[in-house]
Amino acid sequence: MPVPDGEMILDGARVRSVSPECLNVSWWRRHGAVRAAVGGRGSAALVDAHGRQLVLRHYRRGGWIRQLVADRYWWRGAARTRSFREWRLLFELWHAGMPVPAPVAAGYRRRGRWYTADILVEQIRDSRTLAEHLQSVALPIAQWVTIGRTIRELHNHRVWHADLNAHNVMLDVGGKVWLIDFDRARRRRRGLWTDANLARLYRSIEKVMLGQPAERFTPADWAALLSGYFAGDRRAVPRTPAARTPAAR
Repeated sequence: MPVPDGEMILDGARVRSVSPECLNVSWWRRHGAVRAAVGGRGSAALVDAHGRQLVLRHYRRGGWIRQLVADRYWWRGAARTRSFREWRLLFELWHAGMPVPAPVAAGYRRRGRWYTADILVEQIRDSRTLAEHLQSVALPIAQWVTIGRTIRELHNHRVWHADLNAHNVMLDVGGKVWLIDFDRARRRRRGLWTDANLARLYRSIEKVMLGQPAERFTPADWAALLSGYFAGDRRAVPRTPAARTPAAR
């Protein structure tokens, strides 16, 4: 669907049509539909769309480069925009039964050699991030096993998550594990990147646990996650930072 200076895609089975303005947080604010800001760098907003809870995320850069180009990306064609890539991957994973946010719409606006982008997905209701849980309560061992199994399922789809951390793993009230924020994620041949994903998650949990009671995250917890991940796998557990026992800290 063409939009002024850009293009937009949507899931026709989920929504019949949406206005290009739905990818602009200012439009939602004018209608009093923004409930809260979420995400790092204030890049996302929770919006109420006639009873449906959605998350609108504007793509913003991280690191030092955001001081120069906070939300602009080099134009390399519509198919390679951050929003279209993430939307299409989410669409594939969602229809494959993976616990990821259902994609609603995505778009970009081009300005010369640069573009800005946005994505709209359904909110995961009644859920909190793994980081939020660990800051208040210790999780049952079975929950750690489920987290490991969910990450393994993602890797079985050959999907590399660019930022697998404690803030992008979510748990709902029923104990189901969800994975969010697939910006820059892509399919890859199986390799050492799977171990690196686990290592990144481990380091993230350690950061979250700074200043928290030690019993919130124990060696048994991480062992349970690895057990869930490697269930049925004959390969040895990789010798990466993620596989080290937390007792060595």
